[in-house]
Amino acid sequence: MTKRIDRYLFGLIIVPLFGTLVVAAMLLVLDRMLRLFDFVINEGGPVSVVWRMLGNLLPEYLSLGIPIGVMLGILLAFRRLAMSSELDTLLAVGVSYKRLLRVPFVFATVFAVVNFGIVGWLQPVTRYAYENLRFELRSGALGASIKVGEFANLGGGLTLRVEESRNQGADLRGLFVRAVGKDGQIVAATAARGTFLATDDPEYILLRLRDGTLVHSPKPGATPRVLAFAQHDLPIRLPEMATFRKRGEGNLEATLPELLHTMVTATDATEQRSASASFNRRIVQCVIMFLLPFLALPMAVPPKRSTSALGVFLSIIALVTFHKFTEYGERMGTLGRVDPVLAQWVPFALFLGMALWLFRVLERPGGQPIGALDRWFGKITGFLSGLAGKLVRRQNWADDVLSAG
Repeated sequence: MTKRIDRYLFGLIIVPLFGTLVVAAMLLVLDRMLRLFDFVINEGGPVSVVWRMLGNLLPEYLSLGIPIGVMLGILLAFRRLAMSSELDTLLAVGVSYKRLLRVPFVFATVFAVVNFGIVGWLQPVTRYAYENLRFELRSGALGASIKVGEFANLGGGLTLRVEESRNQGADLRGLFVRAVGKDGQIVAATAARGTFLATDDPEYILLRLRDGTLVHSPKPGATPRVLAFAQHDLPIRLPEMATFRKRGEGNLEATLPELLHTMVTATDATEQRSASASFNRRIVQCVIMFLLPFLALPMAVPPKRSTSALGVFLSIIALVTFHKFTEYGERMGTLGRVDPVLAQWVPFALFLGMALWLFRVLERPGGQPIGALDRWFGKITGFLSGLAGKLVRRQNWADDVLSAG
């Protein structure tokens, strides 16, 4: 019977868990996606870079999305049991709350390991890849240096302007090219169409112009020569691209072993304190997973004869508040205003005490952890709904008087 209960709980938890995880991740990246579109368009880069940048940012958002998904998956599963009276039946046949936590702790353990790998190793690497993409966009390594409708300086006295780009830059329309040589020669050309071609020399690229006019001035003050051409090839020396820095600038790009090494070997107190703050926060982000079942179960069980979903909102608020406290504690610990260790583990201890206290209240006969809050919430919503009803009736009465003249 217990194995059947475990399988039943597994099925109830896994669907809302992954559904909530996907929704939370999408909501967290939505705001950043809009800003990334603006950034890439302003830099003139290809739109496909946005998806690569979002993929590199996803592990950073999963560090918060995974705890929310695990907590809501457990909470919604036990809320369904409580609303259908199945939870009362399980308790009546001798299955305790502690026994029911076995499957939730399996999920918590698995996702704690996953979160440990994300915040410890994957997140620093993807953060570095994200910064690398931003650097390449700004430097033009992704083809972002030539913007449609603007004059682009390609170096070596060469200026290029493109009116229209088609087929992802393979077909250029309305080109203007002006090159100034070291000896004062000026070559200017306009063409209806053009395209860039690779050459055997990696330092040069070929700009093939079609159906245009070329104006050549051998020296300042000389009479220019005007030529019409069907095809003209113009070699362009590629500008030297600056190489991106190595990974490890700041704690966001350092893995857990690297942070631990900095904490042990760093001679600068500021650097050591910053590494300690980041290291302890990442550990807390993983350990908090084991407290979520103790919080989710009391929040999932509403008071008797109540269908309030207050526990769902309170649990989300509690977890997000804890996340913000640890984030703020990391900044304060880096600045040296508080101890980096205490800034992380004191909020964790408070969260632990709250979760265990709520679970202890639930285990008592007739225990209702959120009963008082639910009653107050019901009174407040009743008052607000009554006030809204009075205002609506008063507005309708005023409208009737005005319509009667």
